[in-house]
Amino acid sequence: MPPLPDLMKQFLEHLEIERNVSPLTIRNYHHYLNRFLDFLHKRYPTLETISELDQEVVRQYRLFLSRYADEKGLTLKRVTQGYHIIALRSFLKYLAKREIKTIPAEMLDIPKGESRSLKFLDRGQLERFLAMPENARDKAILEVLFSTGLRVSELVRLNRGDINFDRKEFGVIGKGGRSRVVFLSDSAAYWVQKYLAERTDEDPALFIRTSGRRDAPLRLTVRTVQRLVEKYVEKAKLPVKITPHGIRHSFATDLLSAGADLRAIQEMLGHKSVATTQIYTHITNPQLKKIHQEYHRKKS
Repeated sequence: MPPLPDLMKQFLEHLEIERNVSPLTIRNYHHYLNRFLDFLHKRYPTLETISELDQEVVRQYRLFLSRYADEKGLTLKRVTQGYHIIALRSFLKYLAKREIKTIPAEMLDIPKGESRSLKFLDRGQLERFLAMPENARDKAILEVLFSTGLRVSELVRLNRGDINFDRKEFGVIGKGGRSRVVFLSDSAAYWVQKYLAERTDEDPALFIRTSGRRDAPLRLTVRTVQRLVEKYVEKAKLPVKITPHGIRHSFATDLLSAGADLRAIQEMLGHKSVATTQIYTHITNPQLKKIHQEYHRKKS
């Protein structure tokens, strides 16, 4: 049997080649599995093969993650501990498919993360937020984010030639290599075209920076768009500290509140499972509010 580090390397290569997993996910899995490997080297130096892994070793690893603190005393959040276990489970499933004997992945429970509130803007807040930019580029970015529900990583990868302005739509390759078609509102299409008409460069990127080093790529980075959104949230004096992903939440909640079909929104967001999309139904279903009001009127 190959040494454990070699098996992990083969697993990461499998994710890249066979599963078409994003480089960011592979990097994260590499980080999580390396931490597991370091734990084994320090706590179980005599453990030579993955077949020796058992429930007690896993239990000790869970304790290690729960009690972990770096040199600054920072601990791992419950959700981050969960990411470590998810990576280990995926690795064990890969080994099982290769008929390499080890502990079944199903024996590893994923720790529940802290409950987090879903941040989104209501219609009035959205209109105030979208009115903040004073230049065509920033206005186009905000309009496209809200019009399409794009992830910020998908937005910065867009090229000029990707968009069909006649049909006001374009294709996107999202998480897991899943493709989907997204649609521009009339307002978003107008501002993107206005912005492009002002451009004098020939860079293929749809959105580019207007300052910085001349020898650096012009394409906007994810962090630049995040800062841009933060700037206009502050300028609009919004009570919600929204992020680009919060605009994606706003896109979904706005559609659901208007009565859009959940499956259709799943497709537009690029969710693999409708269960992921269902998180929005608990806060946007007007029927739930109606039932709640009717129930309380009857009880009073």
